[in-house]
Amino acid sequence: MKEILVVDCQYDFIDGTLACGHAEEAVKNIIKFINDNPDAKVYYSADNHSPKHCSYISNGGTWPVHCQAGTHGAEIHSSFTSGIKNPAQRPNDETVYYKGENDGVEEYSAFEATNRAGKKLCNTIGHEVIVTGIATEFCVKESVLALLKSGRKVTVKAEMLGWVDENNHRSTLQELAEMGVTVA
Repeated sequence: MKEILVVDCQYDFIDGTLACGHAEEAVKNIIKFINDNPDAKVYYSADNHSPKHCSYISNGGTWPVHCQAGTHGAEIHSSFTSGIKNPAQRPNDETVYYKGENDGVEEYSAFEATNRAGKKLCNTIGHEVIVTGIATEFCVKESVLALLKSGRKVTVKAEMLGWVDENNHRSTLQELAEMGVTVA
């Protein structure tokens, strides 16, 4: 059975404070892919920060305020609910895994993210994973590296990715391919 990880397809990364290149196209492509694979198990990761999170420039970090818990920017794009035909594949309390909830930790990887029931993604997701989402050079890359390190087989779908910088996106895909990731 195919398992798909949708990384951080949240409004702040699509059209908000940290809007990424190719993000809207990536969302459309991911939804089409999920609809073309109605039996696939789908997992979602989501940044979920407090106002004190260490990643914010205002707190000494690298990034503008983004994905603050309870804001529109932190929500997974609504088209994943409205556009996905199989209700079991839509984001819900069981399939959304949150990361970045510890104010002192910059957590790019979704590997250790937890859902609202306290389950960790790394203890739930299968052996072969297709990774999609935003952004290639950061959260996607770190999630892929953690999955690889755990012994999983990983495929990355390039047309289903958003990026901060397109050149870095390309070099990241090359780097992942050299590490044994299937880049499709």
